[in-house]
Amino acid sequence: MLGRRQEINLQLHEVLDCVLLAVCLWLGHWLRGTVALQIWPTLDKIPPFSEFFWLMAVIAPFTPLILESRGFYDYVLNKTLGASLRQLLGAGVRIGVMVGFCEIFLKWEVRSRAVVVLGALLGVAALLIREAMVRRALRKKLAAGHADKERVLLAGSPAQVEGILKSLTDDQRAELEVVGHYEVASEPISKLVELLHAKSVSRVIFSVDHVYFSQLEEAVQACETEGVEAWLSADFLQTTIARPTFDILGGKLMLVFHTTPKISWSLWMKDVIDRVCAFLLLVATSPLWLIAMVGIRLSSRGPIFFTQDRAGRHGQPFSMIKFRTMTSNAEAAQAELARQNEMSGPVFKLKDDPRVFPFGRWLRRMSIDELPQLINILRGEMSLVGPRPLPVYEIQKIEKHAQRRRLSVKPGLTCLWQVMGRNRITSFEDWVDLDLKYIDNWSLWLDLKIMFKTIPAVLRGSGAH
Repeated sequence: MLGRRQEINLQLHEVLDCVLLAVCLWLGHWLRGTVALQIWPTLDKIPPFSEFFWLMAVIAPFTPLILESRGFYDYVLNKTLGASLRQLLGAGVRIGVMVGFCEIFLKWEVRSRAVVVLGALLGVAALLIREAMVRRALRKKLAAGHADKERVLLAGSPAQVEGILKSLTDDQRAELEVVGHYEVASEPISKLVELLHAKSVSRVIFSVDHVYFSQLEEAVQACETEGVEAWLSADFLQTTIARPTFDILGGKLMLVFHTTPKISWSLWMKDVIDRVCAFLLLVATSPLWLIAMVGIRLSSRGPIFFTQDRAGRHGQPFSMIKFRTMTSNAEAAQAELARQNEMSGPVFKLKDDPRVFPFGRWLRRMSIDELPQLINILRGEMSLVGPRPLPVYEIQKIEKHAQRRRLSVKPGLTCLWQVMGRNRITSFEDWVDLDLKYIDNWSLWLDLKIMFKTIPAVLRGSGAH
């Protein structure tokens, strides 16, 4: 399966799995509510299926998305039953966390555990059967030879063509039939056209050195004239971190290299979760806001809130809000404390900062001073999870350009650095390494794990000063 066809097949499998899971939940309700009562009349009656609609809305659409992120739909041909079960178990744990979140924070009640268990068991069985049927269909394609395969032509030097052949997976070999080779550098365009006609080719895959771009342009134009798809291997551009994708700008084809999570439903969900959770947390922590405001007013002269220009995504400045924990002249006094800085690099950190007043120290230890940043999240300037926003003047001092990649995503209320001890890390490079690790491995599940780890870190006051 290649490109758009692979994407469509994946989406069809996800939609089918969504329907299967919804049907299995209904079957679980029917088995528990009708069949079980006929066999054991003494069992308690359960509510109608309409009471379980919210469960269906969580389980049915989100399970396939989580399975996709865990590679459930990849390399089906040679995947073992054990691997599939591990992926399903991992997805089940994540869905369980989501259901638990809805129960605890949204007060949505699961009216019968038996319905959920039966639905889950039936769902696992249904997904495994569906996967087995796909595997069987692929094996039939392999055994059938050339009947149902897409006919493709490989273009490039013998070594490059061999490299493409070796890179194909068994799943792709089940979809493709390589009907010939064409050497761009030495063979005329007429030979390519002849092969397209003689072999009934539907796609040409090019792997060509950049020195042959003029010949490549003619070859692609020949494919264009014949109505045959032309695919170009972009391995002539070597990148270490960036991942390439294609897009269209002003009618021109663009090869895009991105080092941040690309736009997806997961990123959209992250934004929705950020704003919903920020609102719920703001309401839930309102008593702490009152305590903080009264305590600051009684403990220190000056405003209750402290605002500072911080660097947002791509360095765009925004006003970050915190409860004030230092004396009102704290920023002016920082120059006098510069020699005591305990953090290497452009940032300033001091464990026993004399500018922090006693009540402010308690606010910091419990991370209550960070709560006003929920307003920044509601504004869309920050996220729940992401690299901590630094003051603009500190960002301007960063000398290594690679470290500025931490600005490629929205800053967050918590991050890997936050849950690993915060001020116990005294090297700015180590701090940035954690931020880049987060960016390169981002997923909704990683965000969830960081948020769960933040709770005990805050309660212990780990590394907070």
